Amino acid sequence: MIYTSILTLHLLCVFIYGGFLFVDIFFLSQMKEKLNKEEHKIAREAVMQHVRKVVPWALLLAVATGLYLISQVFGPIENQSLTYYQSLLSLKAFLGLWLGIRGFNQKFFKINPFVFKGHALPFTFVVSMIILSKFMYL
Repeated sequence: MIYTSILTLHLLCVFIYGGFLFVDIFFLSQMKEKLNKEEHKIAREAVMQHVRKVVPWALLLAVATGLYLISQVFGPIENQSLTYYQSLLSLKAFLGLWLGIRGFNQKFFKINPFVFKGHALPFTFVVSMIILSKFMYL
């Protein structure tokens, strides 16, 4: 029951974080075409002040619950090598930890990324992690 509850929380947090990235890339960035520069700045900030209250926490909770879930399903390493499942799960964990460290630095230390400042790379990582989830069980 605990595993299922944490998995549900994890998926909810991933949907919140991934959903924000999707909306930002495909919708909010397109407002520039319809609004002038000042209107765009005001509209984006109106949305972002609410986003900043929820999305970073959703990301950090997704990473924390993801680490718990990995600890429950990774399994033992046998014959000095990882299984196909463990390899893909490790790659997912790496991508998730990268996002988590990036988000943690932004939220608590106000350190913005030096490179990849937009949301395209994080969105690509989220989509890659979803695809990896599907291939893990083949």
